[in-house]
Amino acid sequence: MLGSLPHRTLPAFPGWWIALGPGVVWMALAQGSGELIWWPYLIAKYGFTFLFLLIPACLLQYPLTLEIGRYTLLTGESIFHGFFRLSRTLGIFLWILMTLSFLWFGAFASAGGTALAALTDFPPGLSQRGQTLFWGYASIAVFFTAIIFSRVVYTVIENVMKFVAVITVTGMLWACLQTEVLNVVPEFLRGLSGPTGPMPRPWDEQDAGKLLTAITFAGLGGFWILFYSYWLRDKGAGMAAHNGRITGVTGKAETVTSTGQIPGNTEADAGRWKSWLNYLHTESLVGILGNLITTLMACLLAYALLFPKGLLPQDYELAVVQSRFFEVSWGEFGRIMFLLVAAAFLADTWLATVDAVSRIQADIIHILFPASRRIEMRHWYYIFLILFTLITCLTMLVDAPGPLIITSAVIGFIGTVIFPPALYFLNHRLLPAYLPVWAKPARSVAFFLWVCFIAYFALALAYLYELLPI
Repeated sequence: MLGSLPHRTLPAFPGWWIALGPGVVWMALAQGSGELIWWPYLIAKYGFTFLFLLIPACLLQYPLTLEIGRYTLLTGESIFHGFFRLSRTLGIFLWILMTLSFLWFGAFASAGGTALAALTDFPPGLSQRGQTLFWGYASIAVFFTAIIFSRVVYTVIENVMKFVAVITVTGMLWACLQTEVLNVVPEFLRGLSGPTGPMPRPWDEQDAGKLLTAITFAGLGGFWILFYSYWLRDKGAGMAAHNGRITGVTGKAETVTSTGQIPGNTEADAGRWKSWLNYLHTESLVGILGNLITTLMACLLAYALLFPKGLLPQDYELAVVQSRFFEVSWGEFGRIMFLLVAAAFLADTWLATVDAVSRIQADIIHILFPASRRIEMRHWYYIFLILFTLITCLTMLVDAPGPLIITSAVIGFIGTVIFPPALYFLNHRLLPAYLPVWAKPARSVAFFLWVCFIAYFALALAYLYELLPI
């Protein structure tokens, strides 16, 4: 139980320049599905019919992100460790679900491959599918090598995601400033409050999975949202500063532990917690609002440039038709630039995901099986890194990127429904008994967790209604 955790001094907040990072990684990873694929698809096909759902869908993830981060900052442990402390059965169930949902994330590498295939038409003689897979495997090889030879794995992830996020936001903002796009801004703003007219085309029941994916992943949905805990942990935020971090093969040896600690009840600790709590709120907002703004820009571009022509991102052109976003302002050069950015934008989703999934698996093995601790967590990390690289390379062959991404989302959505009550019982029932008064969460936070649960449960019922014949 948590009572067995030692009390240690809460480390001082190191300053914003040093501490910021996980929120940007959160933002960049979230953009890979919701921003570039499914929201543009829905806007291009159905106009403003579903646009009003975007802002609430993004903001729903704020209470979840805060509570996930709160547990790690106060204990130094991963959120999965918290789930196991709450209920071993629950933890194992979520572990199985998570593993199943992440068998398919190679689809993001192949989605990036659609852009490079359209750009290069290479290798010559291969079909569109063959070229897409070639570039998907090539991007995996590049990122896998980067992880293996990096000094500090998390630092590489953070730097890559920061670069991609800045380039993408800058490019999309520039595209939104073009006359053809600015002309529809007033109409677009009205669409944010609800549909402005009848649905422009009949509802396609096959789009139920896409709509669910767009709403749930309008941010970092499913099991992806749990990654935030591991990024904070490797960043050394709060009590996690007492834990080691997984490094590359040339990195300095560190002792990486699964078990954490809780802060002492001193005046210094209380003052430091205020700084860390402000940091947590700000970091979470960086990820959520940053992703919301860029997704809104993508929807605006889709309405202005794709909707009038009926262009839909799908099959092996998931990142191809959106090249109109940059082409409208920069012509052929813009089309080329967009395809390059889209390739990095989607492929880096594979990079961040394979790293986080390997991290989680190594952590869980250490938690569940004491005998496994004879092998350092970093070594388990590399074992799972290789394993999931091989698995995703195989599952990429099963189908086009879109259906694979939806498969992962639907499995992950079960976890999304479970997370709010699990976080409530963990952070508001179990953990407070071991914390100083100043570290206990406010009751209003619990209210918003239950709002999240009701919303996601309603979405699950709506999806089942669409999916099951009645």
